[in-house]
Amino acid sequence: MTIKSNLPNGPLGFGTAPLGNMFRNIPDDEAAATVAAAWEAGTRYFDAAPFYGAGLAEIRLGRELSKHKRDDYALSTKVGRIILDEIVTEAQEFGEKGTLFEYGRKNKVIYDYSADGTKRSIDDSLKRMGVDRIDFVWIHDVAEDFHGDAWKDVFEEAHVGAMRALDRMRDEGTIKGWGLGVNRIEPVEALLELGDVRPDGTLLAGRYTLLDHVDALECLLPAATRQGVEIVVGGPYSSGILAGGSHFEYAEAPPEIIDKVAKIKAIAERHGVPIKAAALQFCLAHPAIVSVIPGASKPDRIKGDHEALNTSIPAEFWRALRESGLVAADAPLPIDR
Repeated sequence: MTIKSNLPNGPLGFGTAPLGNMFRNIPDDEAAATVAAAWEAGTRYFDAAPFYGAGLAEIRLGRELSKHKRDDYALSTKVGRIILDEIVTEAQEFGEKGTLFEYGRKNKVIYDYSADGTKRSIDDSLKRMGVDRIDFVWIHDVAEDFHGDAWKDVFEEAHVGAMRALDRMRDEGTIKGWGLGVNRIEPVEALLELGDVRPDGTLLAGRYTLLDHVDALECLLPAATRQGVEIVVGGPYSSGILAGGSHFEYAEAPPEIIDKVAKIKAIAERHGVPIKAAALQFCLAHPAIVSVIPGASKPDRIKGDHEALNTSIPAEFWRALRESGLVAADAPLPIDR
């Protein structure tokens, strides 16, 4: 059983973080229209998480997916956080992500990487989305929200709890596969070194993009390829900076990133290439990567994602990008296939 073989309509999925009111307060009708646009465009893989707006993204996604047959799409969500009924008035802080979802629901969010917490999280997600099953489950943010080496203790907690629980669920047929859902490569490398659990894939956000891919290329992706662990790329636009936005790593982009993007755009413009197309197709050129899941909160951006995936990009563009040093010399490109 592979992730790729369970994606009903190709590698382009939809990341629902924006539906949790990431960065702004999104009206319900706009969120619904965005999911509907994704379906109309042919998207059949949807990724959610309890963390996204304290359950808001899952609720909104579930409402729209209820209009379709469950067998017609693939669905993933995440574990590692529990959404409580308790309401908080202050903005909740989450490590590197800060107050990213301050416009989401006000339910208190707590960490729980235990086996019991994993089962509870999945049960809660099923109820919020109104579905009878989840295909893939990612263990969320085992490193990002913790200082220094503290993530190693959290990783071990997840190892003896969530990982073993999900391994059993996969073997029993409750889910089709599991892995991590992170934006750091260290925990994924640690996961691949474990011998007592067998992950099927990992959702890696922001660490294999046009702007940031060198570290992943060195060890992580070769190891994943050897072990047959498939990679789903989240955040292919690096929080939006590669799609006309101003954010990088969930904050305003620093000058050096703005400068690098400008150089990529200049080459793209010379060859008539939309930068979004370059961003998506770059990710999918690596053989370990089976899906890419950009997020969106407006219907027209969904159309742009599908157009980007299907845009014909001249070989000269990829050669110019490599020769400029803006991509690593050993990064696979579409022209290498």
